[in-house]
Amino acid sequence: MFSNLRSLIFKLDPETAHSLAIKSLKFNFVPNILDEDKNNPLFKTNIFNKDLKNPIGMAAGFDKNAEVYNSLFRLGFGFVEVGTVTPLKQYGNPKPRVFRLVEDEALINRLGFNNNGAKKIIDRIVSNKQIGLLGINIGPNKETNDRLGDYVKCFNIFHKVADYITINISSPNTEDLRSFHEQKKLDELLKTLDREKKNLSSNTPLAIKVSPDIDDQEIRKISEVLLNNNIEIVIVSNSSDSTRNNLINVQKHQKGGLSGKPLEEKSTKLISKFYKILKGRIKIIGVGGVDSGKSAYDKFLSGANFVQLYTGMVFRGPNIVNLIKSELKELLIRDGVKNFEEIVGKK
Repeated sequence: MFSNLRSLIFKLDPETAHSLAIKSLKFNFVPNILDEDKNNPLFKTNIFNKDLKNPIGMAAGFDKNAEVYNSLFRLGFGFVEVGTVTPLKQYGNPKPRVFRLVEDEALINRLGFNNNGAKKIIDRIVSNKQIGLLGINIGPNKETNDRLGDYVKCFNIFHKVADYITINISSPNTEDLRSFHEQKKLDELLKTLDREKKNLSSNTPLAIKVSPDIDDQEIRKISEVLLNNNIEIVIVSNSSDSTRNNLINVQKHQKGGLSGKPLEEKSTKLISKFYKILKGRIKIIGVGGVDSGKSAYDKFLSGANFVQLYTGMVFRGPNIVNLIKSELKELLIRDGVKNFEEIVGKK
């Protein structure tokens, strides 16, 4: 059905198409997907001492305002991450701010953390309990004078309802946000959040989402800080404000974060570099160009314990989890493994 509708959907402005997708999921216009491998032991895994039916997650950015996470679970996602959420509501950057690069199977966005604000989103989650593992991605308001304080506020608001909270330090669309990749700044941020966790007697795990545009020296320094602060998950990676050289579409020079197929190889190499340093002490969620069984397989081989996607669903449709699982199953059976975790880091 999606293949028949895709040409019509792609005639819409990307942000309009996204709003339509959210409304369709909210009002259950997207049919429930028949999942023949719902309980297949090939895909079963565990995160934060909670069982998952599969390691394929929806990345932050799709369900920014926590409106359709339960619908996404019904589409087969093993876990869902909502946001990015800021303490106060904000509009984000001026439109147009999302660009669809069809020939490249990619998106460029400069949305700028547009969201309803923490108060409205926490109320929505409390009134609509999640039926699967839910992550909440948090960040600072654009006009704030206290970015550390904004992260703390959001953690304080969401720690009781989130299965994990992702600290977004890597969006290219909030000025100077990536300065938190600096070793001292990142250490200060994580120590501040750890103090807040202790004050709240909270056990909610923290994940850190990093940029794909970092070098080997930054990878080593970031890994050191994450290990010293007992972080449990690193998400590798966010969208890129570079990686434009081989793009075809005329909009390739639009300012913003590039996501989708062009990031596949770059993020997979980055995962491998983090894995070699972390050696399993911190779990890795691999993001970037995941749209097939082969792309997920390569992420696992490079050291990812889980994968996330968003742009892949734009181009392959709402049945993408089952498409990935079907393709991945063939590869895993070919390799004679009983569970995908056997191939993690085996590249």
